[in-house]
Amino acid sequence: MKILAMAILLTSILFMGFFMKGDKLKIGDKAPEIKLPDADGKLYSLSSYYGKSPVVIYFYPKADTPGCTKQACGIRDDWKKFEEAGIPVFGISVDSQEDLKKFRAKYSLNFPLLSDKKKEVSKAYGVLNLLGFSSRVTFIIDKEGKIAYVIDKVDVNTHAKEVFELASKLK
Repeated sequence: MKILAMAILLTSILFMGFFMKGDKLKIGDKAPEIKLPDADGKLYSLSSYYGKSPVVIYFYPKADTPGCTKQACGIRDDWKKFEEAGIPVFGISVDSQEDLKKFRAKYSLNFPLLSDKKKEVSKAYGVLNLLGFSSRVTFIIDKEGKIAYVIDKVDVNTHAKEVFELASKLK
C-alpha cells in the first residue's frame, strides 16, 4: 500500500512539474522589458512603445503547430485593424529565428514573430513551462508599460478579435 501511495504521489509531482507554469505576471504588474529579434534579426523593444500605444504580446508554444498556426493566422487576417489602430502585436516563442522565418513564409504572416531562444523573456513573464516551451498566454500592455489584461485561457479561433477589442479600450 505504501508503494502504491508513493507511486501516485511521484506521478502527481511529475505530472504537475511538466505542465505547471511559473509565477505568471498579473494585471497591474510592470511588464518586464522585451528586447528580442524577429525572424530577420530586427530587434524589438517593448519600452519603445511606452507613451504611444498599448501593445499585445502573445506567447505560444511552437511555430507551425496546429493551434499556434490558427492563432497566428487569426492575427494575420485581422492585421489591418491592428495596424490602422496603431496597436503593435508580437508573437513570442522559444523557436529559432530560422524556424520563425519558415513559419512566417509558409503562412504569409505579416506581423513580428520574436525569438526568445534563450528563454529569458518567457521566464520573466512566468510562461515558460518545465518542458522548455512558452505556454499559450497573452498579455496586453498599456501605454505606461503595465499589464492591463492577461488571457491565459486562449481560444485560438477568437484570439485576434478578443485582443483587438481589449487593446482598443486602452487607446
